[in-house]
Amino acid sequence: MTVIYVDTLFLLNALVDYLLLLAAARLAGEPLRRIRFALGGALGGLYAVAIFLPGLAFLAHPLCRLASAALMLLTAYGGSRRLLRQGILFIALTCAFGGGVVAIGLLGGTGLSLGNGVFYSALDIKVVLLSAAVCYGVLTLVFQRLVRHSGVSGELVHIKLILGERSAGLTALVDTGNTLTDPVSGRPVMVAEGERVAALFPREHRPGPADLRDPSAALTRLGTGEWRSRFRLLPYRSVGVERGLLLAVRADALERDGQRRGPVLVALSPTPVSDGGGYQALIGPMDMI
Repeated sequence: MTVIYVDTLFLLNALVDYLLLLAAARLAGEPLRRIRFALGGALGGLYAVAIFLPGLAFLAHPLCRLASAALMLLTAYGGSRRLLRQGILFIALTCAFGGGVVAIGLLGGTGLSLGNGVFYSALDIKVVLLSAAVCYGVLTLVFQRLVRHSGVSGELVHIKLILGERSAGLTALVDTGNTLTDPVSGRPVMVAEGERVAALFPREHRPGPADLRDPSAALTRLGTGEWRSRFRLLPYRSVGVERGLLLAVRADALERDGQRRGPVLVALSPTPVSDGGGYQALIGPMDMI
């Protein structure tokens, strides 16, 4: 008879679910909200324990599993614009991980076992933790290559904008769905949170929150002297906005991973561009800038 220890069962499943939630978010190019992922993993661990409790065997029913997975995904990713994408990646990673566990069992391994849809191991907990970390790394590496080739995922990168002798560092999401372009040159436009690039401007020409909300008035106030050729208005369309204007500035250069491109037109958004604050700008692939 197999003896199952509740603490090991909970910790193992919570850890595996946390790592899978984290990996799915990384692949989707979403902010890493680790506390929410930890809560989602804890729900997964509690569900794994509940299945084996007396009188709760009905929780192993497929509908209950589906409800548990949905609750875990909403806890970890709720409010994200890419909830469906992250959910699909999570399911794919879970299937890959489960398949690996089954394969190890068929090869005669005595590590992780899969029963009632949850993971269990009789190994020392340190070995389990190390094994889970290795699986996380391998799955992330493999799926990251797959989604990059298929164009499913964005990528978070660190960039530096340069204007004269001033610079500002940002975390940007490489977003192939960003279709904003310069109507004059036809080149892609980078979108950045206006308040995050304040370091690019001297005080007298620094756009404030009111300027970002009223770009026409801001252009009149800020676009004077040598800055006349720096600022411009950029028309755009989005969900709920048929015709809008953004204040834009032409930076001298953009640096990413040692590569320097420029000049680049940067549209200054008056609102955050990320759901959870994990990035402050949207940028196209470097070969398009």
